[in-house]
Amino acid sequence: MVQAVRSQPTFEPAADADPGAAAWITRLPRPLAGAPRGPLAGLQFAAKDNIDVGGVPTTAGCPAFEYTPGEHASVVQRLLDAGASVLGKTNLDQFACGLNGTRSPYGPVPNAFDPRFISGGSSSGSAHVVATGQADFALGTDTAGSGRVPAGLNNIVGLKPSRGLVSARGVVPAAQSIDCVSIFAGSVGLAARVLAAAAGPDPLDPYSRRLALAGRPYPASFRFGVPDALPFFGDRLARAAFEQAIVRLRQLGGTPVPVDHAPLAKAAELLYDSALVAERYAAIRGFFDGREDAVLEPVRSIVAGGCGYSAADYCEAQTRLRILGQAADRMWDRIDVLVVPTTPTHYTIAQLQADPIALNRNLGAYTNFVNLLDYAALAVPSSIRPDGLPFGITFVGRCGSDWQLADLGQRYHHATGLTQGATGRPLPGAAAIAGLAPAASVQLAVVGAHLSGMPLNGQLTERGARLLRVAETAPDYRLYALPDTTPAKPGLVRVAAGGGAPIALELWEMPLEHYGSFVAAIPAPLGIGTLRLADGSAVQGFVCEAAALAGAQDITHHGGWRAYMAALAATPASARRPAPGAT
Repeated sequence: MVQAVRSQPTFEPAADADPGAAAWITRLPRPLAGAPRGPLAGLQFAAKDNIDVGGVPTTAGCPAFEYTPGEHASVVQRLLDAGASVLGKTNLDQFACGLNGTRSPYGPVPNAFDPRFISGGSSSGSAHVVATGQADFALGTDTAGSGRVPAGLNNIVGLKPSRGLVSARGVVPAAQSIDCVSIFAGSVGLAARVLAAAAGPDPLDPYSRRLALAGRPYPASFRFGVPDALPFFGDRLARAAFEQAIVRLRQLGGTPVPVDHAPLAKAAELLYDSALVAERYAAIRGFFDGREDAVLEPVRSIVAGGCGYSAADYCEAQTRLRILGQAADRMWDRIDVLVVPTTPTHYTIAQLQADPIALNRNLGAYTNFVNLLDYAALAVPSSIRPDGLPFGITFVGRCGSDWQLADLGQRYHHATGLTQGATGRPLPGAAAIAGLAPAASVQLAVVGAHLSGMPLNGQLTERGARLLRVAETAPDYRLYALPDTTPAKPGLVRVAAGGGAPIALELWEMPLEHYGSFVAAIPAPLGIGTLRLADGSAVQGFVCEAAALAGAQDITHHGGWRAYMAALAATPASARRPAPGAT
C-alpha cells in the first residue's frame, strides 16, 4: 500500500488552519510516477477521491466507506501510461452528491479567490488544486455539473466529455448511466491533450462506447443559442458578466439565437424530482442499506429518497426524459452550439451550510440537463467580476462535439485576456486541437473600410472570416485617402525601403471556399497583393494601383486608416481639408 499523508475528517476545521488544506484527502509523499515518455510526460495531476488509484484508499468522501483498490481506475492507468504522475486524492461532496463542496467530513473546500466562498462541487478539491497551481490538471467526475460548476467558480477550464468517451471503470458511481470523468486544467489546450490521452473504449465499462467525434471546427461565423429565460437569482454582476460574454462571442463571429429554455429546465428537474434519483440509491445500495448513519445530511436524505420508487416509476421518468429530449433537440436545427452561464451566482460557505438544498439546486440551473440529454460541454473562464470573483460560461454541444467545443472554447478563453486560475500565470499559446482537421483558409490583411467596425467589415464576417490579430506592415508603405470613393477608402502603396512607415492593419482568416467571391467584388483601383509585415512575414492584403494616387491625400503620418478617420471626426468642419477629389 502507498504510504500517504491523510487529512483527518472534521466538520469544523480549526480556526488557524489553512482552509485550502481541505482540498486534499490523501496527499502522496512522492508523486506516483507515470511512464518516462508520453504526450503528458512531466505533468502532475490529482484525482477526485471517488476515482481509484491503486494502493491508495478511496473514500468517496465517507470514511466508513473506505477501501484500498488493488489497481488503478482505467482513466488513471491511461494517464500514467501517457507519462503523467499522480499527486494524490482530492476532497469532494460525499458520494459526489452536490454542487457546492461543503458536504464532506474532511471540511468544506474554499474558493481559490476568496475563502469565504464555496469552491463548488462535487469536484471541489480537484478544482481548487488546479486553480491554486498545486497540480497541472486534475480529474473530477460530472453527473449533474460537478466537472463544470467548480471550474466556473475558480477561473479554470472544466471539460465534460461526451458520455462513454472516457471509461468510468474504477470510479465510485453516482448515477452510473450518466456519470462522466471530467478534466480540470488552466487552459483548454491542456484539457484537450488530457482528453486525447484519456479517451478510448473499455469493454469492462458497461457504459463505455465508441463515438465518432466531429472532425471539423464550428464555422467561423457560428450561431450560438442563448436560453430565453436565464435566472441569476438576483445576482446583477453575474447577469452583466453574461451580457459581456455575448458581446465577446459576437466579436468572435457568433450570432446569438434565442432558444426555448423550458425543455432544458424540465429535464434538469427530473434528476432529483423523479424516479431517476433511484440511480443515486442503486449506486451505493450495498453500503447505504447497512450504514445509512455514516452518510452526511443532506446526502443521506437525497439517497434515501430514491428507495421508494417502483420500476414502473423509473420507466415513466425515462419516457418523460425522452419526450423533453426530443423537444430540446430541435434547437440544433437553428444553432451550432449552446452557450449558458456556468453558474448563476456565487454563494458563501455559510450560506450553503444554512440552506443546503435550495442553493445547491440553484447552482445546477445550467448544468443538470446536460448529461441527461447526452450532450458534451466545456466550461471556460469569461471574466473577473467587480467584486473579484470569477465568472465563467459553458459551451454545450451535441454528443461527439468534444473537439469542436475545445476549438471554440480555446478561441474564447484566449480572447478574455485572463490568467490561469488564481495563479496569475498567463495563458500558454493556443494549441492545435488534435482531433480536428483544420478547414482550408486564407489569411488576409485589411487596412481600411474592411477593418472591424468599419462599413465594409460585413463582407468579411458574412463569409465566415474571423479576426486573428492586429498587426503592422513593414515600414515600406504609404497610405493615401482615395478621392471619390463611397464609402471612403484608403490606398496602400509599397515604396522604397525606409521610405514609408508601419501602417496598422488587421489580419483575418477566411474560409478558402469564400475567398474567390470576396476578391471578385473588390473594385478598382484596389486589389489583392502580397504585403510584408513588421515581423518579416508575408500575407495577402489590400494594395492600390499607383496611378490612382493623383489627387489622393497622403495620410501616412496617422499610422493607419482608423486613426485618420478618428482625427477627421475630431476636426471642426470649417477647418477640414477638402476631401480628395471634392469640388
